[in-house]
Amino acid sequence: MTTIAKNKRANFDYTILDKYDAGIVLSGQEVKSIKTGHASLKESFVTTHQNELYLTNAHIPPYQHAGEVANYDPTHPRKLLLKKSQIKHLIGKLKAQGLTLVPIRLYTKRRLIKLEFGIGKGKKEYDKRATIAKRDDERKIRRRLRNF
Repeated sequence: MTTIAKNKRANFDYTILDKYDAGIVLSGQEVKSIKTGHASLKESFVTTHQNELYLTNAHIPPYQHAGEVANYDPTHPRKLLLKKSQIKHLIGKLKAQGLTLVPIRLYTKRRLIKLEFGIGKGKKEYDKRATIAKRDDERKIRRRLRNF
């Protein structure tokens, strides 16, 4: 499992409660572009529409060596492939508790491209500051232990 793209802000902006994996509906040139490492999950999110999940705002540029594609939008919504029971479970959880779906990473599993996303609860500003302070403290402790 090779990680192609990561959403670095996911764990900083959200508390991830549960993680799921899903396939993505892609065109041939998008697959080639992703496998060469040209994909970004920055500012992307997962939306629901008519009992289906979509990855929205993920930037996948056209494959450089492919011919010109008319009307290609690199950030168009891409359908996520999950079982109906999983989708119903996720939608029910989102509506009941006011949570959101956050893409975490894009990776390959054998020859397939998968998306790992999680159910997240947004952090407040003071939670983010506490996370930064905790990370700094751990870094200082590691430095001091290394010097001994």
